[in-house]
Amino acid sequence: MKRLLLSIPVLIGVSILVFSIVRFIPGDPARAIAGVHASPQHIEQVRRELLLDEGLHVQYYVYMSNLFQGDLGQSTFSRRPVATELRERFPNTVRLSVAAMVVATAVGMTAGIISATRRYSIFDYSSMVGALIGVAAPVFWLGVMFQLLFAVQLGWLPSGGMGTFRHLILPALTLGLATAALIARITRSSMLDVLRQDYITTARSKGLIERVVTYKHALKNALIPVVTVMGLQFGTLLGGAVLVETVFSWPGIGRLMVDSILARDYPVVQGAVLLLAVTFVLINLLVDVIYAFLDPRISYGTREVE
Repeated sequence: MKRLLLSIPVLIGVSILVFSIVRFIPGDPARAIAGVHASPQHIEQVRRELLLDEGLHVQYYVYMSNLFQGDLGQSTFSRRPVATELRERFPNTVRLSVAAMVVATAVGMTAGIISATRRYSIFDYSSMVGALIGVAAPVFWLGVMFQLLFAVQLGWLPSGGMGTFRHLILPALTLGLATAALIARITRSSMLDVLRQDYITTARSKGLIERVVTYKHALKNALIPVVTVMGLQFGTLLGGAVLVETVFSWPGIGRLMVDSILARDYPVVQGAVLLLAVTFVLINLLVDVIYAFLDPRISYGTREVE
């Protein structure tokens, strides 16, 4: 509860920052909404409807007052409630992010564990080089390469859109492989630190097979830094899926944000960023709970780490 309460100032800070930034975007939102050929009277009417003729403090006060009543406002482009727009798009982004995290966890942890247990082998060197390439490769470039290979050249998968499970494969691979590279490097480093500990040597001296030593004794103790990265990366996937959603025409919240920024749709941009911020905070709280599950010595109450 204490950590949950401490997240409230963070969310307020995010709302102030986003509220300010979107209003410093070049261009007149009233003219963009009214249209190129709109009359000055119509533009002025739109400006009054959006409270653009008021000071920033008045606009922010009205926005927060409505927000505390559960009203995220109305889209100035589609004239639909912002909550409805987010409700339709956010599940698509969550679906893509979860699929990408499954790919990242399966590939990254497997590569990291094998690299740590077979240190300085050919697999170790090749997987770490692959991880370096995965971290360095831009996701939009990787997505285009996957489209050219699997959709254009081989014709195995659709190049974009959302419908069947086949439409999810390429975006999930594109978004997940970059995260898999980071997870692989963290897993390898953490596993190597644990495998050097005395209790691992003791377990081996008792005659335990290497698989039991690796997965029962070493892996659980090596998971804390890996879980940290996974939690942060999942939050990053939710917000950073915008490039992948654009490349693959995936109707998620990231693409909605891009379209709203271009249309000067302030309420949708503010609502989307605030939703992502709340999700990120909740994910961090979940990671804290997982910490205590993995290591009972960790406590978030009055006791310190033993």
